[in-house]
Amino acid sequence: MHDSGADTAPGVIVVDSCATLGTTLVVRLAGEIDHFSVVPLRALLASAADDGCTGLVLDTSRVTFCDSGFLAVLDWWPQQGRRLRLANRSRAVQHLLDAAAPARRQRARAGSLTAAGRS
Repeated sequence: MHDSGADTAPGVIVVDSCATLGTTLVVRLAGEIDHFSVVPLRALLASAADDGCTGLVLDTSRVTFCDSGFLAVLDWWPQQGRRLRLANRSRAVQHLLDAAAPARRQRARAGSLTAAGRS
């Protein structure tokens, strides 16, 4: 039997702690963030946004794996003028951000050019 190396089991993300400071939500994450395990995190953040939170601090020091599901959350939160800060980035989070940086810069440039063309 050939092992492709890909893990098909969903990851497990743990919200280690969660607190609000004014309108900022501070969340400490641990474990693995993939497109399955990110669903409860998305629900938590959507609820916080509905309740008026405009800032988010994610402590990712204990995140051991993350994929594009986490990137989708990072791209979603700042919509509607909300602020995002990643604190204590784990090696896994930094690796994902570094790998995604060129594509994210290209999308941002394309968005700026589209907006400039409309004005």
